[in-house]
Amino acid sequence: MRVVIGQGSCGIAAGAEKVRKALLNENISVPISITGCIGMCYLEPIVDIYDEDKLTRLVKVSESDAPAIAEYIQTGDRSKIENLVVTDEDSEFLSKQTRIALRNCGIINPEIIEEYIEKDGYTALKKALGMTPEEVIEIIKTSGLAGRGGAGFPTWFKWNAARNSEGEEKYLICNADEGDPGAFMDRAVIESDPHNLIEGMLIGAYAIGAKHAVVYVRAEYPLAIKRLKNALEQAREKGIIGNNIFGSDFSCDFMIKAGAGAFVCGEETALIESLEGHRGMPRLKPPFPAQSGFWRKPSNINNVETFANVAWIINNGGEAFAAMGTEGSKGTKVFAVTGKVKRSGLVEIPMGKTLRDVIFDIGGGMKTDKPFKAVQMGGPSGGCIPASLIDTVIDYKALGATGAIMGSGGMVVMDESTCMVGMAKFFLDFTAKESCGKCIHCRIGTKRMLEMLERITKGEGKDGDIELLEELCYAIKDGALCGLGQTAPNPVLTTIKYFRDEYEAHIKDKKCPAGECSDLIEYSINKDKCKGCTLCARNCPVEAITGSVKQPHVIDTNKCIKCGKCYSVCRFDAVVKA
Repeated sequence: MRVVIGQGSCGIAAGAEKVRKALLNENISVPISITGCIGMCYLEPIVDIYDEDKLTRLVKVSESDAPAIAEYIQTGDRSKIENLVVTDEDSEFLSKQTRIALRNCGIINPEIIEEYIEKDGYTALKKALGMTPEEVIEIIKTSGLAGRGGAGFPTWFKWNAARNSEGEEKYLICNADEGDPGAFMDRAVIESDPHNLIEGMLIGAYAIGAKHAVVYVRAEYPLAIKRLKNALEQAREKGIIGNNIFGSDFSCDFMIKAGAGAFVCGEETALIESLEGHRGMPRLKPPFPAQSGFWRKPSNINNVETFANVAWIINNGGEAFAAMGTEGSKGTKVFAVTGKVKRSGLVEIPMGKTLRDVIFDIGGGMKTDKPFKAVQMGGPSGGCIPASLIDTVIDYKALGATGAIMGSGGMVVMDESTCMVGMAKFFLDFTAKESCGKCIHCRIGTKRMLEMLERITKGEGKDGDIELLEELCYAIKDGALCGLGQTAPNPVLTTIKYFRDEYEAHIKDKKCPAGECSDLIEYSINKDKCKGCTLCARNCPVEAITGSVKQPHVIDTNKCIKCGKCYSVCRFDAVVKA
């Protein structure tokens, strides 16, 4: 028997380290180990108890549960831990997935290389080194693997271009600068299965003829950096990276670069500029990185999830990967499902599933009783897909047809309490701040659009604003230099397309249909429903509510700051938001 505690960032934030220490204090006579994030972030902290092939998964564990867990381990008595055992319904969250990139996440200890090797780790690298680089690239071509960072460009094509570029010095770069709000796929892979990334990168480096590999990871991921450094040291000690790997003529070493977290550095040429010590700003293309990249040498850049699929493809064959998905989108895709959904976390599914499959079948549907309204796909570069399109197939072409994009895999679920104008403003505020400022269309255009959205959400919109927003959107898309500016208008365009009535309500009626824009809300108390319990008055931070006990209360609208505290605490639905 052994105990394994989930210690990804989500688990640690929820208290997993305190649980581990509490279990150690119980002096349990079985090994206590750690693992990364299994993807069930909404159930953290998670404790897995393995008894040979039998798994008992405990969820939402706290320090106070340690004695009961210890008793179960020592006596087999489950009576005191039954309330912690994962339900069959929650178990479906994993059972309905197909996990390739995430296959070891939450299963192995990311800090022990032997556990990765026991899961056939580095066998794909050995297999690849027995082939020619061209044969490796051909397997990747057969698989149909496309870049999982957002653009969906064929991986084999980029590898082949770098392979065929002249020059002895070449670089393979991993883009781990995950910057989308609500996205955490790359972080989870590095924290939970760093050797899978390393193996995929080594295979890629061999294929293009690179002796240098670089991981560009955002500095806000300290645990990921720590575990990646540890994994590189272990691999180096075993001769898996360095000179003459596995006795071959192939040599390759790694470097980690901690980036400052600029969203624009997700664009490959801006990332290269940052790697070289310059301000992260995109370069004009051509030349492309495959011809002139890092230090003006041939370079190839893929993101973490792309590399996380490579070892599996080499071991199982390109045909096995291509058998999953749709005609134009092969294999599986990882999504970070967040927002107003019951089961938030990491989901990996074959392409071809629908949004409904992810949000309702795997994600469990809405967290609240309010109806599903929309899902934001692709982060700040993506768009909002309405409830009417819930059966949209998940592949590059189908999502693109909605006005959204696959992106790196962020999926923010919204219910009817979400203001779509406010959502567009949120993402545009992000891209306006993250613009590098190199081109006028993006630097000035996003700022002007944000100003208009701010006016509209304050009730200061005017006739013609919607049409002007659309005009600005297309001007920015056509004139921006890089992908950040070209896709920044997507949240605005899709919300106008599918939720134009909300824009019109803000502008013409000076009302927010979702009741979310504070400047357009007014709180009052229904005297017929008010019981005079004083709960609203006691919770009002500015003492804007007056009234006697057991008598109807009144809100002074001149004092009210529209924080909504009274609305949320009232137990009799007496507080009205209009």
